[in-house]
Amino acid sequence: MDMVMKLGAESPVVIFTKSTCCISHSIETLIRSFGANPKVYELDKLVSNGEMEKALVELLGCKSTSVPAVFIGEEFVGGSNEIMSLNLGSESPVVILSKSTCCISHSIETLIRGFGANPMVYELDKLSNGKEMEKALIELLGCKSSVPAVFIGEEFVGGSNEIISLNVRGKLKKLLLKANAIWI
Repeated sequence: MDMVMKLGAESPVVIFTKSTCCISHSIETLIRSFGANPKVYELDKLVSNGEMEKALVELLGCKSTSVPAVFIGEEFVGGSNEIMSLNLGSESPVVILSKSTCCISHSIETLIRGFGANPMVYELDKLSNGKEMEKALIELLGCKSSVPAVFIGEEFVGGSNEIISLNVRGKLKKLLLKANAIWI
């Protein structure tokens, strides 16, 4: 793990990827869209591939994937979920990614507004980088539909199924309260 941490400190932004990983490429594109020029290490092209990948799996705390792994300012930030949450979840206590033509997205927005929250809503079909964001979301979520994607309190919560499930179990309001999106 020392080698990973050393490489992670080589540049202001370092991303560990694999040349075949679409999510890694989407995260790299997202980071570059902010004007950063990350140092990118493709594990499948490195000699010490196996050792570094094992260290990254341990660092990420997951069993199946080691990439993407992102370091910013010599500090390990996380993988794709953490980067998406940092990017989108910090702008408002509730952020919803949707499309202007998606009635399910509109219903989820209406449900959340019904609690008194005022979510920041981004309609991907109206954003200049919306197609790239949608592609990253599809890969991140592992499904065909990218919207709605809901972030509450800087955490990616999920799509419509997760939000409706939280509401049915009485946990959506608690989550909105905890994120300071609503008050009693």
